[in-house]
Amino acid sequence: MNTEETTLEQRWLALQRWLGQRFGREPDLNAVLFLIGIQETGFRRSSFSKEEKQDLMHVGVCTVLSAPGYYRLRHMDEEGWPHFELVKPLPPLQLEQQEQLLKQHVLHYFDQKGWSGS
Repeated sequence: MNTEETTLEQRWLALQRWLGQRFGREPDLNAVLFLIGIQETGFRRSSFSKEEKQDLMHVGVCTVLSAPGYYRLRHMDEEGWPHFELVKPLPPLQLEQQEQLLKQHVLHYFDQKGWSGS
């Protein structure tokens, strides 16, 4: 693992710990994307259907990949769901590389929201 990958992993573990303190357990990548989806939609319910959970994770993915220009918000529908469009194709990546790309941009998202990373 190179220095950049080590730093990314250290920051990711710090984010997981921070979220774990707030929510009672450390979330994996999918759970973090789900939380971002909830944050971005503003939905405040105690339960979601399986389809809604998948949609919220998709909102999380599109949100974090908007910063590097892969997605752009098109509009919000009447129910409050954001709709994104693909602006440029994602590079062909192995699964582990996809996870690293998402983690990097999730960390950027939290940095933009004021998370200190410590």
